[in-house]
Amino acid sequence: MIIYNVTINIEESIQEEWLQWMQQEHIPQMLDTKKFTRALMTRVMVEEEMGGITYSVQYFAKDEDTLKRYYDEDAVRLREESKRFEGKFVAFRTELEVIGEAIATVKE
Repeated sequence: MIIYNVTINIEESIQEEWLQWMQQEHIPQMLDTKKFTRALMTRVMVEEEMGGITYSVQYFAKDEDTLKRYYDEDAVRLREESKRFEGKFVAFRTELEVIGEAIATVKE
């Protein structure tokens, strides 16, 4: 499994509009490509010196080939959708390979 992680720092003045767009439009469009099995959106809890609010969105792909197909077939088009927020955010992307996962059992 490969995690395509996008970390975004967004200006506070537009973060509510951007957050709504991400949750209602962009993330569903990403999942509609069928290249990702799920998405997890989180808010980074550390205040940035540069200001703004930072989020991380993790998209889960089956393998590297599937992620490559996303880059080849969908990435340019979907990144264009964010043009309305141009100049008001900074984003960087990383690819993570899942090595293992452990789940805790809770006894009551």
